[in-house]
Amino acid sequence: MKIGISSEGSDLDGRVDNNFGRCRYFAVIEVEDGKIVGSKFIENTAATQSGGAGVAASQLIANEGVDVIIASNIGPRSLDVFGQLGIKMFKGEGKLNDVVKDFIDGKLPEIKSATGPRHFGLGGM
Repeated sequence: MKIGISSEGSDLDGRVDNNFGRCRYFAVIEVEDGKIVGSKFIENTAATQSGGAGVAASQLIANEGVDVIIASNIGPRSLDVFGQLGIKMFKGEGKLNDVVKDFIDGKLPEIKSATGPRHFGLGGM
């Protein structure tokens, strides 16, 4: 299984970023038999877009073949993208290592509706 997580940094000791569409990095964590077997970090190139960052970020991480998304907040546009792709979303906060462990242990709540507002680009209206 591959898990995509919005991340503030580029290592497993980093924290889940509070802003999904404009997070700095995405962690792609591979899990087998309840253990982390691999990880990589990709820069979120959508973070600096003037508009549409949520959709672009969602497509970027979905292209990594993730089965699950873990984030602190998900906006309505990202929710739509992941829903259409059949990717489940879970709410997680804290260190990436801890969040992945909580997911494996079934402790994270599933996100079924937007937890963040719809944004209108960097100018925000």
